[in-house]
Amino acid sequence: MTTATQLAAQSAAPQSRNDDPAAAPEGGVVQVEYADGGWVTVCRRSDLLPGRGVAVLLPEGRQAAVFLTRAGEIHVIGNRDPFTGAYVLSRGLLGSAGGAPFVASPLLKQRFSLTDGRCLDDPEQSVPVHPCRVV
Repeated sequence: MTTATQLAAQSAAPQSRNDDPAAAPEGGVVQVEYADGGWVTVCRRSDLLPGRGVAVLLPEGRQAAVFLTRAGEIHVIGNRDPFTGAYVLSRGLLGSAGGAPFVASPLLKQRFSLTDGRCLDDPEQSVPVHPCRVV
């Protein structure tokens, strides 16, 4: 797992903002907004493969899962599966329901929306969604 601190040290501080991840240059970096409203670089966009996720460690010690959909959209959610407590969502399978992207947990297969974090199979469960950008 790559820590945000390691990647921040490797990357130059970005000077521009791109709110459209699908239009971001391949050489850009993915940043996640964390609790105090700051932004932290978590990986290079080129580290992401369509249809796959990667786990990252945020500065406050929480894990997040970063996904690049086959449509070119980047989403960041919490990596912890609320049903098992395991940090595995980054290894889940991506799909879509009604045009909305989701990840299915690799353990019990519950589906979590990548846009709002709600569990599509149990409305009482959800995962956090983290704002992200590519710069």
